[in-house]
Amino acid sequence: MSLIPGFVRRPRRPWRLAAETSALLIAVVVAFPLYWMVLGAFKPAGEIESTEPRPWTLSPSLDSFRRVFGQQEFGRYFVNSLVVAGSVVVVSALIAFLAATAVTRFRFRFRTTLLIMFLVAQMVPVEALTIPLFFLMRDFGQLNTLGSLILPHIAFSLPFAIWMLRGFVKAVPEALEEAAYIDGASRTRFLWQILFPLVFPGLVATSVFSFISAWNDFLFAKSFIISDTSQSTLPMALLVFYKPDEPDWGGVMAASTVMTIPVLIFFVLVQRRLVSGLGGAVKD
Repeated sequence: MSLIPGFVRRPRRPWRLAAETSALLIAVVVAFPLYWMVLGAFKPAGEIESTEPRPWTLSPSLDSFRRVFGQQEFGRYFVNSLVVAGSVVVVSALIAFLAATAVTRFRFRFRTTLLIMFLVAQMVPVEALTIPLFFLMRDFGQLNTLGSLILPHIAFSLPFAIWMLRGFVKAVPEALEEAAYIDGASRTRFLWQILFPLVFPGLVATSVFSFISAWNDFLFAKSFIISDTSQSTLPMALLVFYKPDEPDWGGVMAASTVMTIPVLIFFVLVQRRLVSGLGGAVKD
């Protein structure tokens, strides 16, 4: 019985309780590696190398972070990663928005074939294209430059972004476009002042995936940046602390933690837009 008159507390349904418990367990499983990474970053060297690891530490230390920030090239790697990820997000979002609008609003020859090609491109594993891309970047003189990292990531992020934004553009009623033209708006004005704000949540959602892919990239950075270490990105900084004979696990964990912080900040900044974008928040 409820103490509030007229209010009857409904018992929680078993299926809902099971769903909430399952969601909580999945969240714990997903978050545990992150917790272990941060814990390893604060553990002293003796506890990290112990044969009996414990999921806590009573003597946290910042020595691992000092070694990370003591690396002379770490700041340069951080800036390079920001340049690569930022360029990929902006350029891929712009191109994907224009392409999604074109394949949704216009009728032209081979439109369906083009959409199928976008879908097929998603099925090709990145590892299978690394060697052809290496020779392509070599022929264009882009090896040992940030361009060799930006261009492939833009190409790989576009098919997914175009497919996802296509639904957002299609959800915008054509009557809205016709009303804008009747009011005297040009196609360019409708595109940027009306359509762009409506599909912006979808742009944010696709940008998150593009940012994470470019920020965490190790394969392209290892394959295309051969000799000029000044063009390396943060994932390459992990190799400084990983030595086959004597790996610095504390440094690896601390560097990984520092790498994760910008991603978390990006998620916090776009959280509301991301949720509405994944839910398809464009309404008639």
